[in-house]
Amino acid sequence: MDQMIIRCLLSLTLFFGVLGAARAQSPKPVRVLIWDEQQPEQAKVYENFLGNALADHLGKRPGIRALSVNLSSPDQGLDSATLEATDVIVCWGHRKHGEIKNERVEETVQRVLDGKLGFIALHSAHFAQPFMRLMHERAKADAPKLIPEAERATAKFDFSVPLKRNLVKRDAKLTPSLEKVDGVWRLTPPACVFPAWRADGAPSHVTTLLPDHPIAKGLPAKWDIPQTEMYDEPFHVPTPDTVVFEEHWDKGEKFRSGCAWQVKQGRVFYFRPGHETYPVYRQAENLTVIENAVRWVSP
Repeated sequence: MDQMIIRCLLSLTLFFGVLGAARAQSPKPVRVLIWDEQQPEQAKVYENFLGNALADHLGKRPGIRALSVNLSSPDQGLDSATLEATDVIVCWGHRKHGEIKNERVEETVQRVLDGKLGFIALHSAHFAQPFMRLMHERAKADAPKLIPEAERATAKFDFSVPLKRNLVKRDAKLTPSLEKVDGVWRLTPPACVFPAWRADGAPSHVTTLLPDHPIAKGLPAKWDIPQTEMYDEPFHVPTPDTVVFEEHWDKGEKFRSGCAWQVKQGRVFYFRPGHETYPVYRQAENLTVIENAVRWVSP
């Protein structure tokens, strides 16, 4: 009898070991939500919109399930049930950032802060409300580290200055910034913008600064993007934890084009290349960046 029990226990141990190994080799897919503003101009390159093209590509990659939504989707594609079924949002927007409902923005941001959602902003989504809010949250978290150490224990902060979607001049004070006013440290939020851009389609040259970072997996040390819009530094955002890629142009401009932040419990990544009338997201290297970033920011 004892030997029979032992054989049964060994069989069960083997069964559950094999089951556990199978599960370890077949993790749940990363559930990706592509949020696309869907400008009509996209039709010049993306016949069925940029977001749908990205969802189609990512959905064919192993371990990824992708869905594309837009402003016309129910609750703008950001309803609670959809967010609950999402691990990563990839955001594309350009002219209609202000049309997203505040409650949808806040729920999205809170899920990132809680570590339930990763967020990727592409190109002109630097002005997307969720990205700006997340950069503001990071700026608030960084604020105590930016004042004299002797004041940190008793310092008072004013985080009430509102976010504004305004352009900046090249000589503008870099944001986020802190200023002491009547004994209180007042935070000017990150403008999440830059002083210059050119939509002339000139090629850019990308350098991989951190080849060992997961987002750089499988990418060359350098590659060119034949057509893209130009953005020029300084980028008014909190100092990134890592800058994976840098981009430069033949006329001398440069940009931190792959920036990553931890914002409370969530991960955020910004990838700069783009413009809806250039085939930036049909190029293999750029699609690899997005796929790698999806896997890295996923909780």
